[in-house]
Amino acid sequence: MNRLLLYDLAGWLFGIVVLAIGIVNTFWGNDMFFGIFIVALSLAYFPPANVFIKKLTGFSIPVWVKIVLGLFIFWAALGVGELFDKIDLMLASF
Repeated sequence: MNRLLLYDLAGWLFGIVVLAIGIVNTFWGNDMFFGIFIVALSLAYFPPANVFIKKLTGFSIPVWVKIVLGLFIFWAALGVGELFDKIDLMLASF
C-alpha cells in the first residue's frame, strides 16, 4: 500500500473520530464552545484541509503536531470532558 494513501486514510479516519467527538460535545455537553473548538481542530486531520492550508500558508501541519494534538483531544474528551457520559446523554435523547 502506498505510504501517502495510508496517511490519507488515517487522516480521514482520525478526522471523522475527532469530528464526532466535537459534535457530541457541542450538542450534549455543558460547554458548547469546547465542542466547536474540537470540531475546528478536526479539520487539521482531513487531507483536503491540509492541501488548503498548504496553498494558503505555504506549509503543512507536521505529523508530530497532529499526534500531539490528537493526544490532547483524547485527553480532553475522555478525561476532562467525560465523553462516555455525554454519549449516554445523546443515546438517551433519541
